[in-house]
Formats: sequence, C-alpha cells, structure tokens
Amino acid sequence: MDQQVAHNLVAGWQHLLSIPRGTIGVIYGGDSAEREISLMSGQQVLKHLLNAGVDAFAIDLASPEAQAQGLTQLQQLQQASMDAAFIVMHGPGGEDGTLQAVLEYLGIPYTGSGVMASSLGMHKLMTKMIWQSAGISTPAWQVLHDDSDCQTIADRLGLPLVVKPVHEGSSLGVYIVDNVADMEAAYKDAKAYDRQVMAEQFIAGDEYTIAIVNDAALPTIRLQTDNEFYDLQAKYYSDDTVYSFDNSLTAEEQETMEAECLRAFNILECRDWGRIDVMRDAQGKNWLLEVNTSPGMTSHSLVPMAAQRIGLAFDQLVVLLLNLCLQRQINKGGG
Repeated sequence: MDQQVAHNLVAGWQHLLSIPRGTIGVIYGGDSAEREISLMSGQQVLKHLLNAGVDAFAIDLASPEAQAQGLTQLQQLQQASMDAAFIVMHGPGGEDGTLQAVLEYLGIPYTGSGVMASSLGMHKLMTKMIWQSAGISTPAWQVLHDDSDCQTIADRLGLPLVVKPVHEGSSLGVYIVDNVADMEAAYKDAKAYDRQVMAEQFIAGDEYTIAIVNDAALPTIRLQTDNEFYDLQAKYYSDDTVYSFDNSLTAEEQETMEAECLRAFNILECRDWGRIDVMRDAQGKNWLLEVNTSPGMTSHSLVPMAAQRIGLAFDQLVVLLLNLCLQRQINKGGG
C-alpha cells in the first residue's frame, strides 16, 4: 500500500475518529487458556481509550474480586453500567459468540464480529469448510480421535503435519510433527486444550498476516521467527521476531493476497476488524490458515502495527473500532 493510498484511507475515516460520548466497558480476562494474553490486550486497549479521552473502565470476567463475591460473568455484565462494550477477550467464552450473544440479549452494543461470525471464526474446521466451499485455498485437514489411525492420516496429509486444537487461538496446543509417534503425543497434549483436535497439512513457505479494519485490508506483514513456527512465545513475548512490511512480494502479489483475505473475511460475515493468517508456498500459492475475530492488542500485536503503518495511531485505532460499533447501533435505531 503506497503512501497516497494509505493517506486517502485514513482521511476517509476521519468521521470515525471523534471521541464518542458514553461509558465504555473494556471486557477482558475471562477464564480461557488465553486469559493472560487477554489481560495484556485489555490493559493496552483501556490505556489507549483513556489516553484518547474516552470514559472507559475495565471488566475482568474472571477477576479474583468477582470470584470472591460469587458473581457470575452474567451478573458482572448486568451490574456494569456501560453504554457499549469493547471486547478484548481471546479464546472460548469470549471470542466464540458466547459473550456476543449475552451482550445482544442485554442490548449492549459491542465491538467486532457478531454471534455467528465469531462462532464460525473460532471453529477452525467450520472456517475451513466454508472457505473450501467458496474456492478459497486452505490446507487439507482431518479431525483426530482417540482411535484414529495416525499412520493412515500421515500418509494422506504428508509429513511433517500440524496438530492443533479446533477452538483455541494464540497457537496454544499447536505442534508441528514429523513422525507418527510425535503426532500421537501431540494429539494427547492438544486434547488438554480442546474437545476437538485436528491434523492439518503443513505448508512450507513464508508466513504472512493481513489485518482488516472497516472493510479494508491493511498492509501485509511478513512474520519471521527463529522458533519452529510463529508460536505463543514469538507472538507475545519475544523481541527477536521480525515483522516486515518490506518483503519479496510484488505490489500485484500483495494486492492479490489482501483481496483474498478480505473476501475470506466477508464470506464468514465478519465485521469491523480482524486478522487472517496466510502461508505462501514456494510456488507462490497462498494458503489461508484461519481468521481471528478478536486479535491481540498487546505491544507486540499485529493489527496496531499495521494500523501504525498507514498513519493510524493506537489511540485512533481503538476509537475507530468503538465508533464502528456505536454507528451500527445508531443505524439500527438504537440511539
């Protein structure tokens, strides 16, 4: 994305950068395996909303204080006095449509994708099935069970292959294995995170991610790490991970990848913002891995990085995402 295109994009969003009125609850934490990352993301979002002048406060849905009082998550939401919710939950319970459905029931507008798209996005198998039916390239897969014949699956998908939970994010429980014994061990470990585990074709090549904001694909980021793959450590903790906007892709190749990701995002009926991860093989084919409808918002996170690339500061990004949800409520006749 050249500077003029980026300038025009941000200029077209100026009406979404005014400071909204009302009290905003930043919902984060929760009790999923991604709690720690959600806390990190939520703290950053709250800080930048406050920096921008938004009246905001935090709601940790699994805080020790709430647990000590015996409050359920529903009770916490019912007692919170907020005009809108900024969702910064990662993983099951917050990113899978459950929280979104509760907020719908309570009549509280919220950021990000709706109930159905959140549920589909969190379910890697459903995402892949929908993409495949729409002609979008995604690696081949097979669900694993206790009685699965791992050798047969390995023969079909090829080695190495990826073993991963179906309903988790942040690369939790994800393993790259190059033999059947390791595949069986990885399955047992991944089952600790999720009731469903899948084996997936391994795509050798370069890894990219595309952030999507307000129906626009932001500049492509190439991810490079010394780890085996872009895992939890590389995503949120390592200072050695390399994030590159200047990569070997031609302008046309980059535009094609961004258009594919935007189409895949819209097919799932996702909205407002998200991120899609892509592998590009040696033959130049793009393979879409998964969508993240509530991406990380930490100091190492990719959506703020891509937004910064086009001249949109973190403070502006969170205000824009909040205004998208408030604008949708107004269009629905909610105020």
